[in-house]
Amino acid sequence: MPSSSRRLPPLNGLRVFEVVARHLNFRLAAEEIGVTQGAVAQLIRGLEAELGMKLFLRRPQGLEPTEAGQQYAARIRRAFDLITEATRELRAEPQRLTISVTPSLASRWLIPRLPDFTAAHPTIDLRIVATDRLSNFETDDVDLAVRLGQSPFGPGLNAELLHEQTIIAIGSPLLIEKLGDPGDPGNFARYPLLHDAHGFWPAFLGKAFPASVPASGQNVRFNQTSLAVEAAIAGQGLALASLFLVADDIASGRLARALAAELPVEAGFHIVFPRKPRHPGPVEEVCRWLVEAAAGNRPAHGAASPRPDTHRE
Repeated sequence: MPSSSRRLPPLNGLRVFEVVARHLNFRLAAEEIGVTQGAVAQLIRGLEAELGMKLFLRRPQGLEPTEAGQQYAARIRRAFDLITEATRELRAEPQRLTISVTPSLASRWLIPRLPDFTAAHPTIDLRIVATDRLSNFETDDVDLAVRLGQSPFGPGLNAELLHEQTIIAIGSPLLIEKLGDPGDPGNFARYPLLHDAHGFWPAFLGKAFPASVPASGQNVRFNQTSLAVEAAIAGQGLALASLFLVADDIASGRLARALAAELPVEAGFHIVFPRKPRHPGPVEEVCRWLVEAAAGNRPAHGAASPRPDTHRE
């Protein structure tokens, strides 16, 4: 007979506690788990009674973890990670990996290249999270991220340069044909300028027109580069974007370089991941594939060869 049995809190209560600790919100936790908000609150009360201590403080503005609750949540999360990893290895399921990227990088570069990745790595299920928000590798269930910036990105993180960033001006070839060469100051004022959140236009125009910046046309503003690029493809004006992100569009003829100037930017695209990743093998494989894809930067499937008249050097 065993000398004693382990007295553990109910597994359901621990699972609910881990989810609540991530969201600090009973409603969001209930939505993730698929139960009622009242059931979540009841399980948390039961766990606190079992442990004989408060895990959360109920504030008017929301939940706040106690110091004990915060420490307990970190350890419980690691325990669930171990259970998940053990179960995955037992079932020999494909390795699931989550990568966080900006929406512009996802839509303009990564997603068109995913067929190459899935063909080369059939045992890795890649989950793409497109967000401008900085990832927390401990709480967001993210394994690696691609972000604009300069190294270092934080303690305990590795950062590898994926690609430098060079800003160019782009527009629809049909719009350029209609309104004339935007490099001619007389024509430039006829073009609406499509802005994004980065605000590169003043610096870029200083490079493009060093003697005197001509008057510009209407200004249209977007909160994401990908939206400005889509508007440029639709012929709504000129946009600025990293050459790295729009190479496929230029190659296919959807876009053309509108001005010869280039604006190098110190903040480049970096692959960022914890120094001690949860899944070191798959993280290494994904990083290697990203670097190789960026180094070649070959057009994605379906992209045509560059047209001789789509580049304005």
